[in-house]
Amino acid sequence: MVLGLLATAGALYGYSVDQVREASILTVNPNGGSVESFHINVPMDRIMIGAPGQSGAVPAGLDWPTDEILADVRAEMFKIRNARDTVIGVAIRTAAKNNEEDVIDWVLHLPARGSVFVEMDATPREGGFRRGEIRAGSREFAPLDGFMTERWVANTSVEEDAPIGRIELTGTYTARSKQTDDEEENQ
Repeated sequence: MVLGLLATAGALYGYSVDQVREASILTVNPNGGSVESFHINVPMDRIMIGAPGQSGAVPAGLDWPTDEILADVRAEMFKIRNARDTVIGVAIRTAAKNNEEDVIDWVLHLPARGSVFVEMDATPREGGFRRGEIRAGSREFAPLDGFMTERWVANTSVEEDAPIGRIELTGTYTARSKQTDDEEENQ
């Protein structure tokens, strides 16, 4: 048994996984902070749709739980792409009713960078986009504040293999202020 553990440890040590990290494409904001854009080609980047009474489930055969607590919940998972159209992570969008109020949240996970949680305004603004506050993040997103916008852009192409549209997400990040960090520690 000990020999087996040593052999496994040696094999794991000798076997290296060379994960390539796609370089971040950030733009510096003139008044401070940075901006990063992502997009999702629909339907080809959709990994999962979960909703009550969903016809055409993705993946095929997915049975959404029939629990009453999930009656007004819709969850979608997507591959997310950067400005170079390279898949760089996954995103989950949930929409639900909470005491008759709509709630929309996004979680973006970018391997080797971390995750970011955004709480969106349920009502679109003029121009057809939603805006949401960054509420939490891990690793490189942990020290950041800011907001993200979401907007749907329909595709006008007549190509047969073209997506029907895309969801554009734009994150605007700023460093969390020292005062905010101190306030969190005191709570």
